[in-house]
Amino acid sequence: MIRSRLPRFLTASFACLSCFAVVAMADDHHSGRRKLADKHAPAGIMGDHIHQPGQWMVEYKYMNMYMEDNRIGTQTVSDQAAIDWGATSHPVTNRGATPTQMTMEMHMMHLMYGWTEDISLYSMVMLPALTMDHLRGPGNPAGSGTSFTTHNSGMGDLGLGALMRLYSDERNDWLLNLGCSVPTGDLFRTSSAPTAGMMNQTLPYPMRLGSGTFNARPGVTYRHFFDLCSFGSQATADLPIGRNDRGYRLGEHYRLSNWFQCLMTDNWALSIRDQHDWRNNISGQDPDATDMLISTNVENFRGGYWYSLAVGTQFTVGKNYFNAEIVPTIGQNLDGIQLETDYSIIASWSLAF
Repeated sequence: MIRSRLPRFLTASFACLSCFAVVAMADDHHSGRRKLADKHAPAGIMGDHIHQPGQWMVEYKYMNMYMEDNRIGTQTVSDQAAIDWGATSHPVTNRGATPTQMTMEMHMMHLMYGWTEDISLYSMVMLPALTMDHLRGPGNPAGSGTSFTTHNSGMGDLGLGALMRLYSDERNDWLLNLGCSVPTGDLFRTSSAPTAGMMNQTLPYPMRLGSGTFNARPGVTYRHFFDLCSFGSQATADLPIGRNDRGYRLGEHYRLSNWFQCLMTDNWALSIRDQHDWRNNISGQDPDATDMLISTNVENFRGGYWYSLAVGTQFTVGKNYFNAEIVPTIGQNLDGIQLETDYSIIASWSLAF
């Protein structure tokens, strides 16, 4: 169902970009255009530029995603309704608890190096911090209707890759991203908080720090620069390879983003960006992830479609580059019952030398 909608959204998104292009068309005569404030894409985009041979770039990026309330498909339901629905769903779930809200923080340390004129190498260290609030269900020995919180943080999966220039002229760039992730994030941590200290339980899938698999992360990016504005489009995928040592792999994740940036001055730009995310359900099963306990353990309740519209700003101060976005979720259609995503905040600082 999710995949069948993919071509329609691709067509609509690129049509939107074409409209932006007609409005923003200007004479192509400025040299050094890529040195201005929109030289990087908005904060939520990675892999949009390369560096000169021998040039380094360091970047710190912060993301905070906030989720609250449960959703069945396109409908928001109350916390108690999430527990009641779990009693008749297939499989039966939420007997132990239902999630009520979650904060996903991510600290990212990004390093890039210009290897040749057309190839830049990069690595990214991910440090997630995950916090989820819950309401206990009727099968919880600590008592139905009471609340608890679980937390997990540490090192996530390591990102590595190369950006390759496919084509470039005075105004256009085509880049290929040959990326991957290495499974350095911990998969198996337990908590006694769900039962108020009576027993330890494995943290569910959304509370784990990594995928446990090597993942291919290909992507392609197109950018066009006008005199006073620019636009771009990027398609990426996150494709797990095999299964991890817990017996499962996360679902494939596909993303399409289109953006438009306008220069206010040479050192300051504003941006608007749309984002489409398609995620498939988990394949396989962790034997310790018991479906009946909580919906976040159910492998078939992890997929769906999300549409977001981001607004942001980019500016330079000397050699320092600052980038920020707020990304509210406009629409979502989720498989099974899941926490719905309200918004994300993304900000970064970078320095090239």
